[in-house]
Amino acid sequence: MTELPVLNEAAEPKIKKPDWLRVKLPIGEDYRHVRSLVDTHKLHTICESGNCPNMGECWGEGTATFMILGNICTRSCGFCAVATGRPEPVDWDEPQRVAEAINLMKVKHAVVTSVDRDEIADGGSIIWFNTIKAIKALNPSTTLETLIPDFKAEAANIQRIIDAAPEVVSHNIETVERLTRQVRIQAKYWRSMETLRILKKGGMRTKSGIMLGLGEVKEEVVQTMQDLRDSEVDVITIGQYLQPSKKHLQVQRFIHPDEFKELREIGYEMGFDYVESGPLVRSSYHSDKHVIAGWGRNKWIEEKNSN
Repeated sequence: MTELPVLNEAAEPKIKKPDWLRVKLPIGEDYRHVRSLVDTHKLHTICESGNCPNMGECWGEGTATFMILGNICTRSCGFCAVATGRPEPVDWDEPQRVAEAINLMKVKHAVVTSVDRDEIADGGSIIWFNTIKAIKALNPSTTLETLIPDFKAEAANIQRIIDAAPEVVSHNIETVERLTRQVRIQAKYWRSMETLRILKKGGMRTKSGIMLGLGEVKEEVVQTMQDLRDSEVDVITIGQYLQPSKKHLQVQRFIHPDEFKELREIGYEMGFDYVESGPLVRSSYHSDKHVIAGWGRNKWIEEKNSN
């Protein structure tokens, strides 16, 4: 086993960001159109709250990942830029506003996520159900990915997501088992795996994501990937952790693109249906392709046969 680095060791200086992590500034008419819709409909997006490096690209293509249940989370994960504190009361009109915005944007594929609402008995699952149903009713041809909290692996709350029947349900494991307590704090590694197993048992196409650069080693990453496959997860995304502010966990290492390519190969060899692996990959990046069963695997097979 490779020697394990210490997470956020005080004596270690901040690492300079490499050239391959440079992104374009958000510009263009399509970007301004999405910006206007988000502001007009008083919507929250994880693109902004999560400081996503792909916001310019995605908004420039007329798409955004909507965040429901407010923009204040009840958990305080060490990697996340979303504000933590006491959330505002649930807005029961929000599902319809999100559905209308998606309709105005005329997107073929939409992604919806949310903050954690542990203070609510249902974990926010009723609003989740209402939002999915409202989107489907107003946008019948739009495919939908839902990036959900763990709902503490409570079957009744997860069942509401299954009953609403989005095309893809994602729940991110975020990091390896050893670092989960430091990185995700209130979350539990195997509880997240159980959430994914319940979703798969309910017939959902499932997806999860991992961030790299927090102090994990390759063996741990591969084991996490295998744990996800053992939970029958269909799609995996692997990206570079980027520190949102000085208050958040420090980047321990910037992973080279070649290492991401190697993990992509390992993922497909394990049996994942789609593997998205790269420095700037985030859970909702290129998510329209994650809906199509066999698309990623077939492309990978074609690449191998052509070499």
